Order: sequence, then C-alpha cells, then structure tokens
Amino acid sequence: MNGNGQQISKQLSVNVDRIKQQLGDSDDLIVKSMTGVQGWQGVLVYIDGLTDSTIIHHAILDFLISNDKPAQPVSEESGSDTLQYLKETVLAAGEVTVIGEYDELFFNLLSGVAILMLENCAQCLAIGAEGWKDRTVSEPTSQGVVRGPMEAFTENIRTNTALIRRKIKSPQLWLVGRSIGSVTQTNVAVMYLNEIAEKSLVDEVFRRLDKIDIDGILESGYIEEFIQESSYSPFPTVYNTERPDTIAAGLLEGKVAILVDGTPFVLLVPALFIQFFQSAEDYYQRADVSTLLRLLRYVSFLITMLAPSAYIAITTFHQEMLPTGLLINLAAQREGVPFPAFVEALLMEITFEILREAGVRMPKTVGQAVSIVGTLVIGQAAVEAGIVSPVMVIVVAITAISSFVIPAVNLSISVRMIRFVLMGLAASFGLLGILLGIILLVLHLNTLQSFGVPYMQSLAPFVWEDQKDTLFRFPWRQMKKRPLATGSRNLVRQGKQPERSK
Repeated sequence: MNGNGQQISKQLSVNVDRIKQQLGDSDDLIVKSMTGVQGWQGVLVYIDGLTDSTIIHHAILDFLISNDKPAQPVSEESGSDTLQYLKETVLAAGEVTVIGEYDELFFNLLSGVAILMLENCAQCLAIGAEGWKDRTVSEPTSQGVVRGPMEAFTENIRTNTALIRRKIKSPQLWLVGRSIGSVTQTNVAVMYLNEIAEKSLVDEVFRRLDKIDIDGILESGYIEEFIQESSYSPFPTVYNTERPDTIAAGLLEGKVAILVDGTPFVLLVPALFIQFFQSAEDYYQRADVSTLLRLLRYVSFLITMLAPSAYIAITTFHQEMLPTGLLINLAAQREGVPFPAFVEALLMEITFEILREAGVRMPKTVGQAVSIVGTLVIGQAAVEAGIVSPVMVIVVAITAISSFVIPAVNLSISVRMIRFVLMGLAASFGLLGILLGIILLVLHLNTLQSFGVPYMQSLAPFVWEDQKDTLFRFPWRQMKKRPLATGSRNLVRQGKQPERSK
C-alpha cells in the first residue's frame, strides 16, 4: 500500500519525509519527536482521531520516558536488539509488532496503530493504540422481535466478533481475517465452528473472497454481490442480518459468517429459501406459537405476490368465478373508473411504492407520518375522483401490509418486483398467465444454488428429517439433529456427540 514492497530506511529523516509525502502532510498526522528520551533518537507517528490518546500518553510515552535503562545511542548493529527490548520490556501496550516494509507501516498507521521509529534502525514498532469513536450496541432496527436479545451489531468489526463470542464460548469458533480493497484495505473476518462447518464450504468462502479485486469495500453489500451465485436472480442467495443471535444460530448449524468492518450487517452462507421466512423469535416462543407465525408468513408471501394479479385476472377475464352479488357490487364501483383493472392496479402499486420509498428516505420524525397520511389522503382522493375503485385500494393495502410480515427485507423487495411481472401476465392471459408465471418462478427457484447447496433444499429435494424446522417448528426435544441442508460435519446437537470426522 503506497510502498510497493520497499524496506523501511535506516535514516529517520527519510522515513518521516516519506510518511509526510505519502499522506500529503495532512493535519491529522501527528509526528512526535522522541529525541533526547533515554538517548534514543526517534519519533512516534500516529493519526489523530484513529488512536486513543490515553494509550499514547500512558502506555507508550510515559513508559519510554520513565524507563531506567542506561542511555545509549542506537547503532546500526544494535537497532534490532533495541526494538526487541522496547517490545518485550518497556512498552505495556497490548499488541506490539515489528514491521520492516512501508506497505505494513502505512496499513497499520491508517488502521489506528502508533508507529515508533528509531534512528539507524531499518525496522519500526507498530503499537496497538486504536481508539476511534464507536456507536454503542443498540436494538436492531430492521429485524425487531417481541421476545429475545435486544442487541445488534455495530460498525466496529471487533465489537461484532465479541458479540458472537459472547454467544458461543467454544475454542472451535475460529476467526480468519482478510483485507479486501486495494485502496480502502477493509478488514473482513470469516467465522465458523471448525468442528461443525463443512471444510469444503469454508474453502469455497475463502476462494470467492480471494477472487475479489476492487479498489474499495464500503459495506457488506459489496461482498454479497461478488460471492453470490447469480447476479440476475431477484432472489437473495446470501443472508444478511444485524442480530448476533441469528448469526450464532447459523454457525451452530454449520454455516459460515462473513463480517465486514464499517457495517452492522453480517453475511451468512449458505442461504436457503426457507431461511428468509424464519425469525430469531421462532426459537424463543413455544413451538405451536412459532408454527402459527411461520405459516402466517408463508400466507403473507402468497398474498403479496398474487393478490393484485388475481384481482386483475378475475375482474378482466373470469367474472363468472365471483358470486352474483359481489360481481354486481364490483361493477357498480368500477362504473365511473376510466381505466382497465391492470392500469388501475399499476397506478396504485406505483404510487404506494413511491410513498414507501419516501417514508424510508425522509427523516424518521416525519417519514412515518408522511407515508401513512399520504397513503390515506391519496387513496381517498383517488376513489372520490373516480380514478380507482374502492376495492382496488383494499387490494393494494392488504398487499402492502402483507409484505411487511416477511422477516427478510431483501426477500420482500424481490416479491415486490415479481408482483409487477405477474400483474402483466394476468392482464394478458388471465389466471392461465398467473399459472404460467408461477411455473416459471418455481423452475427458476429450483435452478438456484447458494455455495453449492440447492436453494430450495428441504423442499426440493424433499428431506423428511428437515421438515421439523421448515414449514413447521417442532419442539426442541424432537429436533435432535442439525439440518441436513447445510451438510455440517456433526449432525447431532442433542445427546451424545459422535467423533468429529476428519
């Protein structure tokens, strides 16, 4: 990084000039001279705002000044010995490493590490002193629950790994780091349970991460696009969440977590279709309550996807399916509407999508009020103006409300996209068009994979053992094995554990 693999110079002035030149002599670059301290001519370099001033003064400067070793100038022969002495005896900071290249120097410096350089020494010390301001652990904003832990990931990757380790106190929970992005040098961590996760899955995750060649990674969404199977499918094949308990549960099933510094959303692979209907709360409630809520989500998924298209098909091509009284009532409501059912539904759906997006982008204090009031006012005004019928407003409203029941936001967005396609098919071919669209959708779902695992695993191919935690949620006493879908090395989660496979 900015050093091209060059070795650090033995001349202190050359090193300082090189650092100032590369960083443009930035105002937040602090170069503190150590000349005269115990006879060692050196400098302490760090970035203001990325380091903890308490560590700088009390764990570094105070120890260097109070050291009682006889003052001896550093020579070319004794430089390495002096660094080792400072590292092992003098400095009390938690992490001190010796580095010898400019690439390592700049990477550590811009990561919040303090750099101690001495005259006549071709190496320097990288002293852990990170201390930037972090957002405190707060409640999840996108995946709330009524019962369960009320803590979410933050933008600090070390805080996030600690939250997961609090859940899983096992030495088999391994963490391997990567640095991705030629410019941003973003820290990416891969976590998995070594005794449970399949080795081939872990290797595949590292293979895909190592193939990423880009200048910057600013959010886990960058990683998600690079490692997913298909870029042209509306369905997500990588799961993301801001809940530590969800990630911990996934690790216990043999999945792999990918954490990215700078974002509170952690990726989990492989991701299956049924996983996007499951909530962390399903496992904190009784089995019967969880099953009811889960079935309700599947029904809401069908309503969100099919309600507008079914209304268009029936009112346009299949009026004979409606009872006579209801048909007469609908005909009376639509008597003054100048548009066909498809255009009517399309106008209302697009209007609601605009209002929903406006509510998300506006400040929180007014966003929710604008979305609710805007929907009520526009819907009522549209009915009174004769642009849409009252029943169309009801269909759009129940469709929108049902979309909020789906726990995963990315799957909800996918269904909203598919809904418009089905509306077009319904307007063209009626119920036959909807049936054709569903067949194509099912075929597409069965062609998808997530890290080598079929996307519809447990349903297609059908696995009877996994039905205990698919459409239904059986009591914990009956779920003695982990899901077969993830292919974990140790399937038993209750009772005697078999020996781990090699």
